[in-house]
Amino acid sequence: MVFAACLVGLLSVGFAKAAEWAIEFHAALLNGRPWIGLLLSPLGFAAIAWITLRFFPSATGSGIPQAIAASLSTDGRLRRSLLSIPIALGKILLTTLGLLCGASIGREGPTVQVASSVMYALAGKRKRRRLASSHALIVAGGGAGVAAAFNTPLGGILFAIEEMSHRRAFQANGTLLTAVIFSGIVSLLLLGNYTYFGRTDLAMGMADGWKVVLAMGIACGLMGSLYARALIALSHHGLPGRAGQWAKRHPIYLAAACGLGTAVLGWVTGGDIYGTGYQQVKSALEGEGMLPWYFFLAKMAAITLAFVSRIPGGVFAPALAVGAGLGSLVAMGFPGLAPNVFLVLGMVGFLSALTQTPITAFVIVMEMTANHEVLLPLMATSLIAFALSRTLIRTPLYHALARDTLRSASERLKQQKLVHQDTLGN
Repeated sequence: MVFAACLVGLLSVGFAKAAEWAIEFHAALLNGRPWIGLLLSPLGFAAIAWITLRFFPSATGSGIPQAIAASLSTDGRLRRSLLSIPIALGKILLTTLGLLCGASIGREGPTVQVASSVMYALAGKRKRRRLASSHALIVAGGGAGVAAAFNTPLGGILFAIEEMSHRRAFQANGTLLTAVIFSGIVSLLLLGNYTYFGRTDLAMGMADGWKVVLAMGIACGLMGSLYARALIALSHHGLPGRAGQWAKRHPIYLAAACGLGTAVLGWVTGGDIYGTGYQQVKSALEGEGMLPWYFFLAKMAAITLAFVSRIPGGVFAPALAVGAGLGSLVAMGFPGLAPNVFLVLGMVGFLSALTQTPITAFVIVMEMTANHEVLLPLMATSLIAFALSRTLIRTPLYHALARDTLRSASERLKQQKLVHQDTLGN
């Protein structure tokens, strides 16, 4: 158990370093030559989509739905089709390549699938003498992945309980704590005690505080829930009309088109939509410049293009950037207040509405910014956004995607079984 948890930490740190290198290399490559993106992104998206569909069909998208789907299933064969060491390695490689090509994706969701795959490998085939149940190991892996990816141990624990378990009793406290603690120790030894977005000084007076919280809670609740509905609809039904029929017949061409759209957005926005959005948000939080008014819309469009292309990559970290952009836009209506407060409240509100995990959202953002002065506003914004999202969409994003993942994985297994039977018959 300890060895697996340490391996999760090691893979998470290596993944983080690879992702940083990919983003920096892409920025350097396009520096002064933005037209390169018009070639790199379409070709890169198409190549990644082909490799994924050909060799790693379970590595598409975020990785969190795959981990949730595996935890919900009792079919060992289906679980192994979603979580395995080869899939984990493929996920790291393909997500890094996606960032290298400018995709607006994150590594945090993929890290959850990687970590759950490593922990699930402990289950083995023997039911006796197991360290823990398969469900407990998968959930613990998800928590360890979030903790190591963001350096947010408490957020990782809450993510495992609130998101991975979601209305199911979770009693494997020792398994979860072991995974989170030792993966966190490895991350701490290799990267130091860092804060994801640095240390920010935030303050908000009580006179205007309730107005800001209410405005941010409503804005994030509406935008987050509507965006979640859009992503779920795209996952369920695909693109509408003839475009959807063409996309199903030509998934590689679809990925290339999405890559071209990403490159065009990147050129128009000066490269702001590429990657996770981490650097832009960090600079804005540190007061080095505000996010442009169009940032949150452009970032949402870039995330959607990556989502539709079905290349590996998460929406967790990019969603934080969208929330920060929305907060920057709302801040224009409160000219006398510090704008960085709106960015932080936007991150927690949008993430809470998108995933419907209000406790995880405010704890993760609090740990990311190392600021406790606005704890109550963070909690209130998260709660308002969650309540509004809950009235507009009944099934949380990742769990709706997990259902689609289960259905797709079951269909693939049935097709493989039929092919195997035909081979035996011949």
